[in-house]
Amino acid sequence: MALLVVGIGIALVLPRVLYSALALRIVLWALFAVSVDLLLGYGGMLSFGHAAFWGAGGYAAALLAKAYQLPFPLAALGGIAVAMALAAPIGYLAIRRRGIYFAMVTLAFAQMLFYVVNELRDLTGGENGVQGVPKILPGISLGRTSDFYYAALPLVLIGFFVAYRIVHSPFGHVLVSIRDNEARAQALGYPTQRYKLIAFVLSGGIAGLAGSLFAIGNSFASLELLHWTTSGSAVLMTVLGGMGTLWGGGVGAAIVLLLEDSLSSVTEAPGIVTGAILIAIVLGFRRGLAPALQTAAVLAWARLRAMRAAREA
Repeated sequence: MALLVVGIGIALVLPRVLYSALALRIVLWALFAVSVDLLLGYGGMLSFGHAAFWGAGGYAAALLAKAYQLPFPLAALGGIAVAMALAAPIGYLAIRRRGIYFAMVTLAFAQMLFYVVNELRDLTGGENGVQGVPKILPGISLGRTSDFYYAALPLVLIGFFVAYRIVHSPFGHVLVSIRDNEARAQALGYPTQRYKLIAFVLSGGIAGLAGSLFAIGNSFASLELLHWTTSGSAVLMTVLGGMGTLWGGGVGAAIVLLLEDSLSSVTEAPGIVTGAILIAIVLGFRRGLAPALQTAAVLAWARLRAMRAAREA
C-alpha cells in the first residue's frame, strides 16, 4: 500500500516534471504493462496478443466518443466492455495451451483482429484510423493535454487499484499457486481453468481501459494500437521493471519511454541505442529494476536508522 501511495504522488507531479504528452503516455503504458504483469507475473501466462485488448478498447472508445459525443469516462467504460468481451473467447481457447503455445495462440488472435479492423474501413477508417476523437467531460474544458491528464488520472488510478486488489485477494493467491504448480492446485480442488480464464478477462479489461484513454487522449485510434509490436513493448516493460511486482510495469514504462524520448533528439537511430541499453539493464538486473530499487531503498533506510541510532548512543 505504501508503494501505491508513492505511485499516486509521482503521478500527480509527473506533468510538472515532464511535458504533459509524455507524462500521459507513461501512465497509460504503465497501466497496460500492469495488465500484462497480472497475467504473466502472477498467472505465469505469456501473452503476445494483449495489443488486441489495448487496441479494441481504443477503437471502441474512439468510435463511441465520436459517434455519440459521449463523455470520455463513459466511452472508456464501453472500451473496457468490448475488451473483456473479446478476451473471454480468446482466453477460453488460449488457456488450454501452455508456454509458447499459449503465447502463439494469443498472437494469432491479435493478428486476426489487426487484419479484420483494417478491412472494416467504413467503420474503422482502415489505415487512416479513427481521427478527430473528441475529449468530452461536461463542465470541464479538456483542450490542453495537461487538463485531460488530470481528468483521466482517477480512472488510471482505479485501474491500478483494481489490479492491486486482485493480486492481494484470495483469488490472487490461488492464481500464484497455479503459476507455481498447477497440478498441486488442481489436487487441492481449485478449478484452475476457471481461475486462469477470469484472470485473462480481468487483464484484458485493464488493458482495454488503458487503450481507451490512450486513443481518446491522442484524439486518434490507429492500427498501431493492434500491432504485435505493441504487445511486445508491453511485455518488455513488464520484464524490465520486474515481473510479479505490479509497480514494476510503471518503472519499465517510464524507463523505456524516457529513453526513447531523450535519445530521439540526439541520435538518428534511437531504437538501436535504446535496445542496447535495455539489454544491458535486463542482463544486469535479472529480477527487474523494481526489486533492485526496492532492495536498495530498504538497505538505505536500514543504514540511515543505524547511523541515527549510533549518533543517539
